[in-house]
Amino acid sequence: MYDVIIIGAGVSGSAIARELSRYQGKFCVLEKEADICCGTSKANSGIVHAGFDAKEGSLMAKLNVEGNKMMEKLSKELDFPYQNNGSLVVCTNEEDMEILEELLKRGRNNQVEGLQILKREALLKMEPNLSDEVIAALYAPTGGIVCPFGLNIALAENATQNGVEFYLEQEVKKIEKRVAGGYRICTQDTAYETKVIVNAAGVYADHFHDMVSEKKIHITPRKGEYVLLDKTAGGHVSHTVFTVPGKFGKGVLVTPTVHGNLLVGPTAVDIEDKEGTDTTMQGIEEIRRKAAHSVKDIPFRQVITGFAGLRAHEGRHEFLIREVEDAPGFIDCAGIESPGLTSAPAIGKMAAELVREELGLQEKADFCSTRKGILNPADLTMEERGELIRRQPAYGNIICRCEMISEGEILDAIHRPLGATTMDGVKRRTRAGMGRCQSGFCSPKTMEILERELKIRQEKITKNGAGSEMILGRNQDGEI
Repeated sequence: MYDVIIIGAGVSGSAIARELSRYQGKFCVLEKEADICCGTSKANSGIVHAGFDAKEGSLMAKLNVEGNKMMEKLSKELDFPYQNNGSLVVCTNEEDMEILEELLKRGRNNQVEGLQILKREALLKMEPNLSDEVIAALYAPTGGIVCPFGLNIALAENATQNGVEFYLEQEVKKIEKRVAGGYRICTQDTAYETKVIVNAAGVYADHFHDMVSEKKIHITPRKGEYVLLDKTAGGHVSHTVFTVPGKFGKGVLVTPTVHGNLLVGPTAVDIEDKEGTDTTMQGIEEIRRKAAHSVKDIPFRQVITGFAGLRAHEGRHEFLIREVEDAPGFIDCAGIESPGLTSAPAIGKMAAELVREELGLQEKADFCSTRKGILNPADLTMEERGELIRRQPAYGNIICRCEMISEGEILDAIHRPLGATTMDGVKRRTRAGMGRCQSGFCSPKTMEILERELKIRQEKITKNGAGSEMILGRNQDGEI
């Protein structure tokens, strides 16, 4: 019997797990994919929003601002990439100036610090590549950027260090209320019993809510497509540049990433398919067209990949974090769309507090709040790097030439808590395969390392779980 089972190992579920690990109890996370951070949390803008967009007085606004204020300290505690680069919401016509004024007023009411409206002359000193159409912008100095999978993985690893169990490839099929109280959760091959469930299942949160409650909710997958440009384009802007928001969100943005690339997107299309992460030529063209209104001369010939993510949109555009009225001990963490990544640390605290009150949990004396990420040799001096390679020669064997990722970093990714077992797992932890050639060079070498370290044949190695095997088999000579 668990005290708490969390459904979903995305950034919200992992943040809740980390906060719960401060307390005495038996906790676990169930995730249907082969790794953590495989849904909405892996495919988004990586923006730490300032908090001026969310409706005044909403839970979304409150947790956005709280999460923003927590992010820098958390990045130091858990050792993941974060930068406070500031953001701009640009206006291209006089009619939209009223929207900027409204965002300024809303942001100040939401307690966002430092907001101001700047005119074109001041803006061009900050961002010379702004479009010729831009006449003014709302400047938010507290805006930032973060590595989304870096944040998610750091939270999950720290939760694991503090005793939370993560069970991967466990797809929840059924939830039953127990007569004696609590719940029974059945996956494809295992039954779990728990006193409390926290439903942090992203676009599937309505599915699990509806298993236990007569009061139904509906989550719409809102697909957003992006294009990622090479690091040669990473300095085209230094701030995150938004356009004035519309019906479906904050529009197409242009932003640097914490790793030095340039990211442009997303589109926003409501779909029915909760796995619909395909990219389209129409989406790419929409991104190119709309981005030009805010930033000029974007070098789209430097695009190295495109991707799509799904936002868990609830009809009222509000976070649902509460115990379900007709299902005691079942806590929803649903409708977590943008600014969900920013809000995740605050979401974790709020949900964990609901659980603490429900179960009367007591704090641990030995909670460890820190975690060390994978060593990046690029952060070392040449002397330190030379000494590292002398002690551990694997750090001198470069596997990914584009990102200069060594075998030593990949070994760390595999053998650390919640270590990588898939190609995407290695990529998200180390960036091996994220460079200009998009893993064209390093894939075979990475597969050899996974084969050796996990003691599995390469035919069993997947991109991201069952059904995504990388090779079909071996030829008559036994070669791959």
